[in-house]
Amino acid sequence: MDADLSPSAQRVKDALTALGLPMRVMEMPATTRTAQEAADAIGCRVAQIAKSIVFMGKDTGKPVLVIASGVNRVNEQRMAERAGEELRKATPEFVRASTGFAIGGVPPVGFPAPIETWIDEELLLFEEVWAAAGTPFAVFRLDPRLLPRMTGGVAVRVL
Repeated sequence: MDADLSPSAQRVKDALTALGLPMRVMEMPATTRTAQEAADAIGCRVAQIAKSIVFMGKDTGKPVLVIASGVNRVNEQRMAERAGEELRKATPEFVRASTGFAIGGVPPVGFPAPIETWIDEELLLFEEVWAAAGTPFAVFRLDPRLLPRMTGGVAVRVL
């Protein structure tokens, strides 16, 4: 355990290690809550931020995670077709209950139960991307080609 990591960031680091991916989780001095803030804090392009957006299935109430490039706006109708039901924007309470993390810090891993996950295929064009690591100040760097393995998700067009 890293004494310098917050409990939420440590949970992400532990989840990565359990997946056989002992990546470095970093807590930044500046907020990484939005894709732009994260890119500014890290010093990368906004497109290299793997933002996690949680939706709620209208009929089933199940969470659906879309991991999108920081510059892309998710086409909710397209994702609803993939999920097989209409999707609604999740409330902060639903996000925390489903993922265990607050909006602005939702990582791609470390959830209490598996979540249906769709990955923006444009992220796979980069050699490295950055994802949230449990808090609005924590991030980790990864090869985006690991995202399907890490999450059980499928890379698709999200625009």
